[in-house]
This record gives sequence, C-alpha cells and structure tokens, in this order.
Amino acid sequence: MKLKGLVWFFAIILVIISLWELSYTWVIHNFESEQETKATKYVKNNFPQLKGLDQTAAIELRKDKLLDSLKEKEIYPVIGTTYKKCKDNELHLGLDLQGGMSVTLDVSLEGLLKSLSVNPKDPQLLKAIQTASDQHAITNADFIGLFQTAYTTQNPGANLAGTFARPNSDIKTTDDNATVINKIRIVASTAIKQTYRILKDRIDRFGLTQPNINLDESKNIISVELAGVKDPERIKGLLQASANLQFWEVFTMSDNELANGINNADKALKVVVNGVDSTNKDSTTILGRLIGFYPPGKAEDGSTAYGAMLGRVYLNDTSELNKYLNMDVVKNSLPPNCKLLYGKSEKDDATKGKKRGDYLPLYAIKTSLNSPDKAPVNGSDVESARQDYDPNGGPAVSMQMNSTGTKRWATLSKKNLKKPIAIVLDDIVYSAPTIQGEMNTGDCQISGHFSIEEAQDLANVLTSGKLDAPAKIVADQVVGPTLGAEAVKGGLMAFGIAFAIIFILMLVYYNTGGWVANIALILNLLFTIGVLTAWGFTLTAAGIAGLVLTIGMAVDTNVIIFERIKEELTKGKSYPQAVNDGYKRSLAPVLDAHVTTFLTAAILFFFGLGPVLGFATTQMLGIVLSLFCGILVSRLITDTWTKKNRHFNYFTGISKRVFKHAAYKFIEYRKVAYGISVLVLLLGVGAFFNGFRLGVEFEGGRSYTVKFNQAVSPDKVRDDLNASFKDNTVIKTVGYDQKSLDITTSYLKGVNNADSAVKTKLFEGLKKVLPAGLTYDDFIKQKYIQQYTTVQPSISEELKAGAVKATIFALLMIFVYIFIRFRDWRYSVGTIIALLHDVLVTLAVFSFFKNIVPFPLEIDQHFIAAVLTVIGFSMNDTVIVFDRVREYSGTMKGADKGTVINKAINDTLSRTIMTSLTVFLTLLVLFIFGGEVTRGFAFAMLIGVITGTYSSIFVAAPILVDFAKSKPLGTADLLNHDKKPVVKKP
Repeated sequence: MKLKGLVWFFAIILVIISLWELSYTWVIHNFESEQETKATKYVKNNFPQLKGLDQTAAIELRKDKLLDSLKEKEIYPVIGTTYKKCKDNELHLGLDLQGGMSVTLDVSLEGLLKSLSVNPKDPQLLKAIQTASDQHAITNADFIGLFQTAYTTQNPGANLAGTFARPNSDIKTTDDNATVINKIRIVASTAIKQTYRILKDRIDRFGLTQPNINLDESKNIISVELAGVKDPERIKGLLQASANLQFWEVFTMSDNELANGINNADKALKVVVNGVDSTNKDSTTILGRLIGFYPPGKAEDGSTAYGAMLGRVYLNDTSELNKYLNMDVVKNSLPPNCKLLYGKSEKDDATKGKKRGDYLPLYAIKTSLNSPDKAPVNGSDVESARQDYDPNGGPAVSMQMNSTGTKRWATLSKKNLKKPIAIVLDDIVYSAPTIQGEMNTGDCQISGHFSIEEAQDLANVLTSGKLDAPAKIVADQVVGPTLGAEAVKGGLMAFGIAFAIIFILMLVYYNTGGWVANIALILNLLFTIGVLTAWGFTLTAAGIAGLVLTIGMAVDTNVIIFERIKEELTKGKSYPQAVNDGYKRSLAPVLDAHVTTFLTAAILFFFGLGPVLGFATTQMLGIVLSLFCGILVSRLITDTWTKKNRHFNYFTGISKRVFKHAAYKFIEYRKVAYGISVLVLLLGVGAFFNGFRLGVEFEGGRSYTVKFNQAVSPDKVRDDLNASFKDNTVIKTVGYDQKSLDITTSYLKGVNNADSAVKTKLFEGLKKVLPAGLTYDDFIKQKYIQQYTTVQPSISEELKAGAVKATIFALLMIFVYIFIRFRDWRYSVGTIIALLHDVLVTLAVFSFFKNIVPFPLEIDQHFIAAVLTVIGFSMNDTVIVFDRVREYSGTMKGADKGTVINKAINDTLSRTIMTSLTVFLTLLVLFIFGGEVTRGFAFAMLIGVITGTYSSIFVAAPILVDFAKSKPLGTADLLNHDKKPVVKKP
C-alpha cells in the first residue's frame, strides 16, 4: 500500500487528539462526582428530615452551589486547566441525556408591519395582517408574501405605497407594490437578525453552560437548545419578552374625565347586558362588580387623593372584564386618550375570610391623541439596567438614561410633580411611583414584588434591548434530568452489548482476520467520539443510536474486503496476492456503498430538525472514518503483519460451510417476487387510507411523559383524560413496568401561552392515579412530569413538508448517482423500485400494526430518519450486487443475463447476509435496550434491513433482465477489472 507513512501519521494524530479531547470528560466526571458526594453528605447531615424527591432536589442545589464556587479551581494539574475550561471542552450531552429544554421560536413580523405603516390602525392593513397571520400559523409560509397576497386580494388595484410611504422612509409614494414589498423585506431581514442577536445576548447573560442558538433566516425560525436548565418557564419568559419599555402619565379617579367615563360606561353596559334603562336607580354596576375600585385616601395637605391603581381584578374575572372593555359602548364612554392596562399579578390575603387567588392591579394610562403608541419616555432612552434593591430592601431594577432619555425624563417628571408615572414593559405595569421632585440625573428604578431572579431577567432584557420583531414559541421540549439519566443508561447498555456481539461475531466468522475488523471498529468509534468532542458537537440519544448503528455498518467495509479475499484464496491464489486483489477489487463497491449511505445522511442533516441532526451528524462522521479505518488502517495492519511472513486466517469451520458453492436460481423466481412486490404496493397504498399515528411534532399539540408512584392502567387513564380534555387523548406506555405514560393531547392546540391551562387539565384528569391530597403545585414541583413537548400547527406543517421533501430528494439523488456510476438507466430504475418497495413495506407495517404491537408506532422525525437510513442501507446491498453484475458482464462473455446475475448474487450472498446480520443484531439490541426515544426508529430499521436484503436480491437485480432485454448489461470499469484497457492503433 502506498503512502503508508501518511496513514500512520494520521492514525496516530487522530488517536492522540481523540484521547486528549476525551480526557477532559474523564476529569470533569471525577471532579463532579466528588462534589456530588460532598453535597450528599452535607444535606444528609444538616437536613436529615428531607426524604425522597426533596432530598434529591436539595443535593442538586448544594452541588450546583459548590460547582459554581469552584469555576476557577484548577482540576487538571497536568496542563493547569480550570473546572470552567474543562467543562467547555468536555463531550457535550444533549438535553435528552442530561435534561434541559429546546425551543423553536417564530419571529413575528405583524408588529413590524404596523410600525412601518402610515396608520397602524388602518382597517385594510389590519385585516390583511390578520389573514396572513392565520395562514402563517397553519402553513408557516413566508409572512411578507402572505401579507402581500392578502392585501392585494382584499383591495384590488390598491397601491401599497399609500400604506407604507411615510416621511423619512425608504418607501416612496411612487414605488410599485413589488418595490414596496422588497423594501419591507430588507427591513424585516434586519429586524430578524436583530431579534436573533438580542436573544443570543439574553441567553449569554443568563449564565448557562453550552447554550446553542441558531437562526434560519429563510424561515424566520430561531432554534434554542439549553441543556441542564432547571426553570423552563423562566427561560420562556426571557425569550418571548419584547422589552417594549414605556413611561406614561396616569389617569386617577380624581380626574373627572375618567370618573365620568367609567360611570357612563357602566350605564351603557347595563342597557346592553341587562336591558335595564340607564335611568334605573339600581346601584349595582357591572364594572364595579368586576373591578374592586380603591377608595380615596388623604393627601399630605388633608385633601382627598386617589392612588395610581384604579382597583384590582381577580384572574378568574379578567376574561369577562376584557369582553366588556372591548365593546364600543365602553370605548366610546372612556376618554379617547385612555388605555387600561393590568399590572403584575399579586397574591390576595383574604376577601371576606375566603381566599380567591391571584389578582391583577388595573391602571388607566394617559396616551397622546396624535401618537397613541408613542410614550414620552421609552426603552431606547435607557442606557443600562441592573438588578438592585428598593428602599424597603426588595429586589428592583435600577436604570440609567442616556442623554436624550435624561432630558425626556426630566421633562416628564417636572410635568407630573406629586403625580404617579406608570412604568410599563410589554403592556404590563410594573410600578407607578409618585414623582416627588424633578428627575434631572437620568436615574430611575422599577420595583414591583420581584424575586431576585425576575429582577435579574428584567435587567438583562432591558440591557439587551427591545425586539422590533418579537419571537413566539411554536415548539418546545423539556426533559427532566431523571429521564435523561435513564436515556444515558439505556443508550450505553445498547452500545456496549452491540459492540460485544459484533466483536465476537467477527472472530467467530473471520478467525484471526476478525481482529483486523475489530481494531478498525475500535479506532472508528474512538475517532468518531473524539472528533465530535473536538468540534464541539452535542451527543444526543439519537446520536447514541447513530453510534450503535455505526458499529453494525462500520464492519461492512471489512466484510466486503474479507469476502473478496476469501474468494481469491478459494481460486488458489497466494495470501499476498489474494489480499492485494481483495482490497483492490473491493474498492469500488466499498466506495459506492459508503457514498450512497452518506448521501441519505446528508439529506437528513439538511432537512432535519432537533434530535435527528445529532443522528445524521454522527452517521456522516462515522461513514467517513469507516472508510479511513476500514480501508487504509486495516490494510496497514494487514501489510505490517504479512511482512513478517505471517498471514491472517479468514476462514473458520462455520464460514467454510455457509454459502459454500451457492448456486441458487434467484432470477427464475423473479415472477413470484414481482407478485409479492405488487402485494406490497397495494398494502403501501392501503396504508394511506388506513391512516398512521402521527407523532406530536407532525400532528401538533402537546405531549407529556408522566411518571407515577405505582403501575397504572392506560385504558382507565385514557378515559379520565378524555373527559378532562374533551378530546381523544393518545396514551403510550413508556418502559415495561407501566409506571410511566406518554400522554398526547390536542387540547388548546395552536394557542400560545396555554401551557398552564393544559397542565391544569392534565392534573385534573390524572387525580385518580395520583396520591390523595396532592395539589396542582405539588404535582408540578415534585416532577411527576418527566418530559413535555409542545408543537404549534405551523411548525408541524413545516416538519411534514420537510420530511416529504427529504424522502423525494433522497430518491432523486440516488437515481442520478447510480445513473452516473453505472451509465445505464436500468440500474437506476431497479434501485428506485427496490427502495420504493422498502419504504412501502415500512409504511404498511406502521399503519396496519399501530394498534397491535405493545409499543408506539408513530410517524415522527425518528421515523423519517429510519426511512432515509433504510434507503441508504438498501442501496448499500443493491450497489454491491450491481458492481458484481457489471464486473461479470465483462468477464463472462457469451453468458446470458440470468446466468450473470445469478452468479453475481450468489457470489455476494455471504457478504449480503453478514452485513445484514451485523446491522440487524445491533438494531435488535438498540430496540430492546435503547429506550423509548429510539425504539420506533430501531423497529423501522429492523423492517428495513429485512426488506432491503430481500429487495436487493429479488427486486432490483431481476429488473436488469426484464427491462430493455435486447440491451447488454454493460462492462466492468477499471476499478473492477484486472486487464488494462485495450487501445486500438490508428
């Protein structure tokens, strides 16, 4: 083998890099284990009363504090590296392995369009925006394009320039609609990038380890992965806050205009709601029933004075009150520059001795008639913000204005001496302090019953800036640390068992030659994990599945080579010659097999989201390193050994007998195979009519993994939840002890900020199987919910479209590759028909067996990953047969097509069965031990391995006989031919 020195160099370098990168993980593991031991001892000694989940939570909290205090401690003395640096360089575990959350945000452009318009309240503009928003929520299509279509359809002949051409704007009154839309897109692109930058800044300020945030500008989508997060709701609030800070003047009940307006509104409401004449002396008021108006107090001079708050509204009453406040009779009664806003929720001590829960303070802010959305002072006037404490010692946020803001703040404070000013963030009043004197320094403070964490978040949001294009969560997943630990345990068990099985199988079937395959396998896995760590990739449960599958597919290279060496030895060649010819003649099929598998993995990476990206990344890297280890390193080991006049033995008693002198008449039975394929086609088509069970990411909705203290009956739980949710709840058993259920519901699907309402209904439906007396708060705090996922319809539609595109694109790419590689359209047709056969079989099984097997068969991203991997694997088998057919077509002159193809299939049968067996065994281990996350994927792959092997032999190859019967099969290329090409003399 040429370039042996270069191969040695790269192999040694990869070993050093991989071991070096993984050493950080080993050091971190040992150090954190020590701190966990210290934390456990501390909690048990100081808080012996804590038991169960409370004790676990206390230990985790103590451990986090210890680690936080030791960030700069040197823990890797060999190179003097601190804990923080080691943590940054360790193998990153995904949220599904250590717990955490992932969020997909859709950048909203509705507000941006309004702010760009001449009149934000223009009915035609608002109608078009609403239509575009409704369609975008379902299809997630381009929002600006949807708006343009809606506006021009609803207003034929209208010119958009009239709506958006403002003074000092890039949009001119002479611009046509296409020009206006292009200019809006430029502004929108800038706003989307700004939103991404601001959100990234907020996440960085939050202080998380290894945050991952990515922008897909073409889809207006921002993806965030935060492993190890312990307060998901806090993160959601941080990401969705637009940070629109405003300072407003305030109406109080001492303003006659407001007092009279409320009185008139009440009279008008009584007529509309109760049909009571406004002159009726009945003192009961509708607004007074819902708003607990505050009575007046005494000013310093003894006069009557009202506070900034009008009153308070209980949360249970806000829906009814909002309905009334949106009525025209109320709007027309109140002052035209009055806007009612709620404050932060507060706890009610008691009302007539009975607690009613949380309430919201109600304020009436005073806007400008000419610019109702423009506050006298706003967030752009703030230079910096920090968490502080108010005069009473409570957490607060202190702000410093810039020069412009200082002037505006001084003017506003001077105008409102002894009057309250409302400090409003995202239309929520946080505080309304009374101005005691003119504020000339630009200092300001917000207080309002904050926790320290809330004050810190608010300061971060204000410092990072306002979002002109706020982001809305369209999909999120939260995984508890317990479930993550179980995923790690199951994944590692599957990995270890699969490795042991393949390791032993190679020795049993290939004798001492199996050591070459096993060394290459060990190096392949070491390099894969080492490179993933060095590049900063995150290992997920799907990534572990990719590693397990890599074990099966990595030995495929050596299987192809060893089978060819065995053939050459059987022909009577010497060991050196057989090895040389075996490696040389195997090069083309090995390359073909790896390229086709890599193509499907790359397509999966391009179209995939979330967990399947980890699988695709691991598989692509494993394929590349498999070529390096399986071809170059294996040859290097073999040559080094044979130089000392020693040879590996590739035969055992078993491998000598299996498929010896195989001469099966496969082509003669092709019509039977065609009949089976027609049946498969009918079943595959029937599957679409029978229907599939869609996963929550394709269906939309919410899914919860709930763990109970005892085994529960899924059927009884389903009935209770159906009654609670008023829909058809899908229940799946997680594990084998029936103590964990995966619950999927479409209740409030597509409704933003409805998580709390859905969890409340979930709790109500599960009360019968939860401990007696358990409250909703305890249900949430005690981590009964191990994991939950939310997917809005817009993102589910996008994922389904992406899945279809990925499958079609994979088939198209493979058709083109096979055509280029074999220069014969029959090879491409045979390949595509065989692949469609495999896909249809998998679809049929998932459709007709979805309610039969005791584990979930869902169409989700893992299923799509399985289908594309099946396509790649089936291609692997098919290409090996086709390569041999092409080779024999050049050496078996005069033989008919059936004879050539039969011999090609028989001579590659041992390789086909061995490869299928190794992959099948690893998938079976993954299916049994890998956990719920990858069980559906493993099952689909198990089907694919069986059908892929069948279709390569009985579908793809026979098509070469029956298509274009008069055309020869073609000749072998130079990679497969010993003879030099014949050059005719002129």
